[in-house]
Amino acid sequence: MKAVEITVYGAPEVLRIGTRPDPVAGAGEVLIRVKASGINRPDVLQRTGNYPVPPGASDIPGLEVAGEIVAGDATAMSAAGFKLGDRVCALVAGGGYAELCVAPVGQCLPVPAGLSDIEAATLPETFFTVWSNVFDRARLQAGETLLIQGGTSGIGVTAIQMAKALGAKVIATAGSDEKCAACIALGADHAINYKTADFSQEAKRLTDGKGVNVILDMVAGSYVAREVECLAEDGRLVIIAVQGGVKAEFNAGMVLRKRLTITGSTLRPRALDFKTAIAVALRAKVWPLIENAAIKPVIYKVFAAEDAAKAHTLMESNQHVGKIVLTW
Repeated sequence: MKAVEITVYGAPEVLRIGTRPDPVAGAGEVLIRVKASGINRPDVLQRTGNYPVPPGASDIPGLEVAGEIVAGDATAMSAAGFKLGDRVCALVAGGGYAELCVAPVGQCLPVPAGLSDIEAATLPETFFTVWSNVFDRARLQAGETLLIQGGTSGIGVTAIQMAKALGAKVIATAGSDEKCAACIALGADHAINYKTADFSQEAKRLTDGKGVNVILDMVAGSYVAREVECLAEDGRLVIIAVQGGVKAEFNAGMVLRKRLTITGSTLRPRALDFKTAIAVALRAKVWPLIENAAIKPVIYKVFAAEDAAKAHTLMESNQHVGKIVLTW
């Protein structure tokens, strides 16, 4: 099969099309003929040598795919309601930038009715991440307010739509007035240009001084101190990336007085059972919202797999709104 390989760690140009042996599905797995592969920020980190591949995972980048089941564990497929020829999208620990990809049955979901393979390939990584962190860890409830840092990222466009569809209020930050407008168009109640306004002060103003209930943070670093300030009593901050740095200094007394929870997680190394439970929840609670068009995939640009380097260059430019996809 053809696959996009990381020839050495470095700039996008290190991504090259190579040839690998066809993978073989083992117990509890399916083999997917990939039609489209989603691109995510961790792929960039892996390419630069800053995101080690979990033990046992493929060194080929790519954490989400969509395509057709062409082989697999018949018993596991039957138990999950899948069969050969079914169109699925899947979360994988690696190997997604390839013509064939092995995925655990428990991490596969049917392509939502009405969606193309390209659209379906944008779903797994961000939907698993948002559900796990915003709804499981941070326990966002209908009527509460969620502040999303980076509202036009792949995670951001998913979090805006999912939170709104499930009854929450949403404030998103973005780096330009145009991106703020995109957040509003996706359903956010308010959008803050973090380059021209202090998001912490604005979040408090927009909530009449009460603060927000949950913050989804992909920045960390100096943001944490301001996030602690704008959280409401019993507020929850969940950190899923550290683009602004791993060190943070904040007012710990405020954490005590407001009974705050500061938490975080990474998804890629988690166990199969953990990810399967997320898939079950998504299929029951979120997939119907996609099929009813309450939540829609947001695709910025599609590249042929041979142009993976160009796709990564775009990802690093931060110009995109939504997802970037490779096709095979």
